[in-house]
Amino acid sequence: MKVFITKQIPDTGIQLIKDAGHEVTIHNESLPLPQEELIAQCLQHDALVSAGFNKIDAHFLQTCKHLKVVSLFSVGYDSVDVEVATRLKIPVGNTPDVLSRATADIAFLLMLAVSRKAFFNYKKILDGKWQGFEPIADLGQELYGKTLGVFGLGNIGYEMAIKCKAAFGMKIIYHNRKPNAKAEQELEATYVSFEELLAQSDVLTLHVNLSDATKGIFNKEAFIQMKPNAIFINTGRGGLHNETDLKEALDNGTIWGAGLDVTNPEPMDKNNPLLTMPNVCVLPHIGSATREARNGMAIMAAKNVIAGLKGAPLPTIINPDVYDQ
Repeated sequence: MKVFITKQIPDTGIQLIKDAGHEVTIHNESLPLPQEELIAQCLQHDALVSAGFNKIDAHFLQTCKHLKVVSLFSVGYDSVDVEVATRLKIPVGNTPDVLSRATADIAFLLMLAVSRKAFFNYKKILDGKWQGFEPIADLGQELYGKTLGVFGLGNIGYEMAIKCKAAFGMKIIYHNRKPNAKAEQELEATYVSFEELLAQSDVLTLHVNLSDATKGIFNKEAFIQMKPNAIFINTGRGGLHNETDLKEALDNGTIWGAGLDVTNPEPMDKNNPLLTMPNVCVLPHIGSATREARNGMAIMAAKNVIAGLKGAPLPTIINPDVYDQ
């Protein structure tokens, strides 16, 4: 059968698909395909591996309802209309777990970088503004014994909590749809309400899927409830925060700093004022960008495709209800 891949992914995954006897076509351009071009390609293929943001909405799915499987090269699935895919009996797979440590590493890196104004001070060197030792200039803050608030204590949030507790003895609080017994037992994590999470966190790190319930949840109202020394970290999805409200909160000293691996919109404009603020560190969505994580994602995405083309259950499926119809 024929498989279309929207971007070049590691050869480990491509070779698995080929070894299973399938033909692979890869879109090698850096810019994403417009939806109608993606549809035109998928009409000639039996399976899709979607790498990068591609709008797998109702229009796409109804036009390409012949697809035997959609395999996402990501954990997040906010680009997919899961309800429509399920109704059309199209299984959708993702790549959880294999990128948890790598993404948590980036959250930890951003937390440290923001706490010491690292990106801003590096730019001072590049701009020739490093004049020497100043005892009260560019002071950061220490993280020892502070409170880490985790919004979405799943696999990535758990890895972040482990690092923060081990490195800085941080107290762990979290807000989830349901309690995490493992985290409470092993990390002494405490479940709190969303309002308590905002009020008590010295560092607030986001690790949830983007959904109707979470879109824009970190807005002016949320930032006002946070501590003035708080560091806001988002390595989940840019849509979780309102960027205008975030900038205002930073300008006004409502919160202390922010570290972003995801932005809203994305990619971020090079002239975005957040990029020149002392207490802000921004990275270009590189949370899973390690050889180990991306190879693992490629293998998992390939296994989902191979299973879907066989008519077998996907190893990691977003819409298991598709098999109950």
